[in-house]
Amino acid sequence: QVQLVESGGGSVQTGGSLRLSCAVSGYTRLSNRMGWFRRAPGKEREAVATIYTYPGGGTSWYNDSVKGRFIISQDNAKNTVSLQMNGLKPEDTAMYYCATDCANPTVFRVLDEPCAYWGQGTQVTVSS
Repeated sequence: QVQLVESGGGSVQTGGSLRLSCAVSGYTRLSNRMGWFRRAPGKEREAVATIYTYPGGGTSWYNDSVKGRFIISQDNAKNTVSLQMNGLKPEDTAMYYCATDCANPTVFRVLDEPCAYWGQGTQVTVSS
C-alpha cells in the first residue's frame, strides 16, 4: 500500500520560511517524478513544483509564481521529498499536498489526476 505523509506546515508572517517534507512508503521506482501541489480556499488545485529523478540525474520544474523562492529536493535513501519555501507571501496560503508517480508538468492541465498517489495535505498559512 502506497502512503505519503506530509509534515512541516504551519503559520508564518510574510517573508518567512517553511520546509515541507513528505515521507513515501510502499512505492519505489528507479525513475519517478514527485511533486508538490496546493489548493487555496475557493481556488483550483495548482502544481507548485516537481522533481523527476532517474539513474544518474534529475530535473525540477517550478510554477512561475514560486520560482526563485521555493526549492524542491528529494532524498532517495530516505524516500522523501521536501519543499523549502522562502520569501512566503499571503498568496502562498493553501493546503499543500505531495504526490508521486506524476506525469510531465506540460500535460498537467489536460489530466484530471496528474499523479497516481497523494498525501493528505499540510496547511500553510502566511499572514501579512
